[in-house]
Amino acid sequence: MAEKTVDINSSIMSRNERLAGELRARFAEAGTYVVNVLSSPGSGKSSTILATNERLASAWGMRCAVIEGDIASDVDARLMKAAGMPAIQINTGGLCHLEGNMIRQAVDALDGAVGLDALDVIFIENVGNLVCPVDFDLGENLSVMILSVPEGDDKPLKYPGIFQHAGALLLNKIDVAPAFDFDLEAYDRVLDDLNPTAPRFEVSATRGTGMDAWAGWLAAQVEAARSGGPSRR
Repeated sequence: MAEKTVDINSSIMSRNERLAGELRARFAEAGTYVVNVLSSPGSGKSSTILATNERLASAWGMRCAVIEGDIASDVDARLMKAAGMPAIQINTGGLCHLEGNMIRQAVDALDGAVGLDALDVIFIENVGNLVCPVDFDLGENLSVMILSVPEGDDKPLKYPGIFQHAGALLLNKIDVAPAFDFDLEAYDRVLDDLNPTAPRFEVSATRGTGMDAWAGWLAAQVEAARSGGPSRR
């Protein structure tokens, strides 16, 4: 019998791309804008989502929900629900990213619970990782990369792919910058090369610094998508 090599990775990616296309069409039909939130653990994804939701709800009347991706536990999902946001927990059991089949199941659950067309924005809080999530399209309109000041200004040099991929870049915990050796000019110079077109926001999700500007920009993207404008993955 002749030997045959099967490219498992190609098969997985092809299936994921198909599912992402189906999800994107489903989101567009429902008029729901989807944000894939990427970062390493501890950058402040959950606090940023909560603070963004507060502003989108109060200033623009938008209803937001969350799909939480973690290796284990439902800590963040319970946090979101306590703040009044519909939330679905995905536990990957060790997988370092979310995939289209996981998102499809979570979206089915959200649709059954609150109705997809009742949601203006869904945040997908991806597993904390600066490598794997970049390769998996989840049908989102926008991917956002959050870096926190304590992680250091060298992260774009060490993990360029995720910074190049992002449609918006948030530098969180800017309020503690004086206590850390974070070279903002060096950080910006690297991003000027890697991703000069993505808007950048310096924020403190817990203190509110810069959050109005970020939420306002995001709200404009949601409105543009409703009008048929382009989206950035």
